Amino acid sequence: MLVAKVIGSLWSTRKDEKLNGWKFMIVRVLEADGTTEKESFVAADNAGAGIGDTVLVALGEAARISAENSNTPIDAMIVGVIDSIDTDG
Repeated sequence: MLVAKVIGSLWSTRKDEKLNGWKFMIVRVLEADGTTEKESFVAADNAGAGIGDTVLVALGEAARISAENSNTPIDAMIVGVIDSIDTDG
């Protein structure tokens, strides 16, 4: 799983039927310090995240398990909104 920040959302009217009903967000991966930003990508949202939220993102098969349908063409899923991050260094 990855820690990321939601930086935007997107809307697609033409897509695979299995994606109907999903909300898609643009997320940017964060380093362990919770502030340094890396690459960004699109993730389906299963946690009700909003722009500016720090989130937990599952990838691959774990993302599809969260979608409750392994045939859903989802590669990344927001599975939680993070309240705080504590690190020792």
